[in-house]
Amino acid sequence: MKIIAITALAIAAFSTQALAQDAGEQEYMNSCASCHGASGEGDGPLADLMTVDLPDLTQLSAQTEGEFPMLDVIMTIDGRSGIRGHGYPMPVWGDRFKVEASEAGDYAAEIDTRGRVLSLALHLQSLQK
Repeated sequence: MKIIAITALAIAAFSTQALAQDAGEQEYMNSCASCHGASGEGDGPLADLMTVDLPDLTQLSAQTEGEFPMLDVIMTIDGRSGIRGHGYPMPVWGDRFKVEASEAGDYAAEIDTRGRVLSLALHLQSLQK
């Protein structure tokens, strides 16, 4: 019985992570790929119009001794903490996501926002070379 419970928990955890990564990939394609490119290498169709260099998002771990900088990535995507390290033109996604979810109420909108930002960060982690 204990083995069944542990197996069920493992499957649920894997399924949740897979769903988050799928959601992150979709969010990335909708919100980020136009500038950063589908591959994350900074070669999106709008990249040539940007006034700042777009980073190669597949190299974030390589730039930090092989460790994905999850907290920095989350804070940069969210943008509400004032961190603008990747260039000023990037939208403050935390504000945008929260406004989109505002009909659900402030608390629910914040949970939705954090989930979307985390899903994006997990997707970026999966792109690392």
